[in-house]
Amino acid sequence: MNFLNVTKRMKISLFEIETKLKNLDYLQLYQFIMAQLESGKLSVIKSAKTNGKKPSLPLAYWINPPEKDMGALIEELRYEIHPRLNNQYYLKNLTLYENDREHVLKLSHFLTNYPHYKKQAVSVNERSYEIWQREKFLQSEGGVKILKNLDLTKADLFVYETAEPIAYYSRTKEEGQSILIIENKDTFFSMRKHLISGAATICGTKFSTLIYGGGKKVSKAFSEFELSVEPYLLHSENNFYYFGDLDYEGLGIYEQLINVVDFKIMPFYSAYQKMLTKATGLKLAKTKRGQKANEGLSFYEGFSNSDVQGIKSMLASGHYIPQEILQIGDY
Repeated sequence: MNFLNVTKRMKISLFEIETKLKNLDYLQLYQFIMAQLESGKLSVIKSAKTNGKKPSLPLAYWINPPEKDMGALIEELRYEIHPRLNNQYYLKNLTLYENDREHVLKLSHFLTNYPHYKKQAVSVNERSYEIWQREKFLQSEGGVKILKNLDLTKADLFVYETAEPIAYYSRTKEEGQSILIIENKDTFFSMRKHLISGAATICGTKFSTLIYGGGKKVSKAFSEFELSVEPYLLHSENNFYYFGDLDYEGLGIYEQLINVVDFKIMPFYSAYQKMLTKATGLKLAKTKRGQKANEGLSFYEGFSNSDVQGIKSMLASGHYIPQEILQIGDY
């Protein structure tokens, strides 16, 4: 019966079956349905009522597709994929393997035919394209989940993460200079314009280089700092400062940053103090939603006790001061 040949489970009513088998009398219909139930081609929908006749029949059924022969997939997983790929997860989840099979086989082919990949680490996107011909597959298209299913990590593919290039402006390339890392773009452009105009200092400190941090991205960018900048910015006698918003997020960014570099970074105290002074008497904005309280223990170390208490009190009250409170005339 063609109407029972389906590729996915479907509902069908007794009335629909009767309509399709209109040449059968009721007893023949009953015998047909019983035979299909016994073979598994049909199954009764549990909530279905009966038609009240003798012998009675349920009023609704599932049409079940034929069970797939998974033997070939089992053989493939056991004997044909690369031995480095752990097959246990997919042997227990053959339907998922059927969905992921193309990606698993491409990875197996790569490991089998390109063993030299361990000689040279490449970027995540480059390796992703090399294996799957999709550069974003490892980052955002399910590649990491498939690796996990196979008991692998990205590190096993000899890849490195890439950060956004660090944007910076240097007046000189002298070694032993002072360098200011700035959280937000507007402040970076204003301070750069200030230096380009001929100014020697910012809030009383002489800076030769300004680096745009980019908010939360700064920690990832600085994890690749040595690869992103010219040698003069890596000199051991350079002095690094950080300047961002006075809010929990800004304090958190500073705390994260100092944990990913192997050199000292100090808050730009005089600029923060100028922010506090300029905010005196203003009705401050409420802290942006979603920020978690951050103690900022390292951040507070160089401030006076009164400044520390003032900042903590402001944050505890649910307010903040953006670094954009300062304009080019304040530097």
